[in-house]
Amino acid sequence: MDHPAIERTRRTGYPYSERRQMFVTDGLGNDVHSGDEILEFDGEFYLVDELSVDAREILEKHGADYVTAK
Repeated sequence: MDHPAIERTRRTGYPYSERRQMFVTDGLGNDVHSGDEILEFDGEFYLVDELSVDAREILEKHGADYVTAK
């Protein structure tokens, strides 16, 4: 079992920063932080980094918009 900071860095690729606070959880249960790129579709949003290329293409074809989380 690793220290929580190490696990977070492995999971997100970034060390914790006060400037990068949690925004909310997306439609698939992923933590979305300010500055992350998300896809908004039909009242839901999804963290782009966690979507497969196929999922991104499907959402784009159905009218999803790329937005930066604030």
